Amino acid sequence: MNRHFLLRRSIARVLLRLVRWRTVGEVPRKGVLVGAPHTSNWDWVLTLLLAWDNSVTIRLLVKQEFFKGPVGWFLRVTGSVPLDRANPGATIRQLIADSKTDETFLLGLAAEGTRSKSEYWKSGFYRISQQTGLPVTLAFVDKPTRRVGWGPTFALTGDVSADMDRIREFFADKTGLRPELTTTPRLKEEGPA
Repeated sequence: MNRHFLLRRSIARVLLRLVRWRTVGEVPRKGVLVGAPHTSNWDWVLTLLLAWDNSVTIRLLVKQEFFKGPVGWFLRVTGSVPLDRANPGATIRQLIADSKTDETFLLGLAAEGTRSKSEYWKSGFYRISQQTGLPVTLAFVDKPTRRVGWGPTFALTGDVSADMDRIREFFADKTGLRPELTTTPRLKEEGPA
């Protein structure tokens, strides 16, 4: 492990100890990370600490408006990728191409797509997993237990309802930092609840 990752891991462990959060689960080698519940900007900070604690870089999609000045520089050096939400195609195509050649490709998506309560999750994670053949890893923040971590990793079957039932089951007992803003895991492709 190089010194860069050792330094990041040390920083993460100190900060996690200070805020009394802990990381759990087994880090995947390659895949699409589906992060939820996404109810606060602090989710990004906790996810970054999770990555650093596990000595990996996650390519987190972050709306391009945040990539200005020193914040933009920091986002880039920590692996974040700017996303134009009005026209995401070019960014997604580049990431899909990268996934074919990068042996440690981890793409992190907040499936809710927003920190506000919504009716449906965004289905981008599902489409990217299907297009690349990459497995999905469920990543989470859970305020009551003060845990941030990696959940199960599995291949999607193409049966959207069955796959989402599995995802709903996993996230059923996870509570975000602002629980009232949590969106129930459901894709438009499934139809109404």
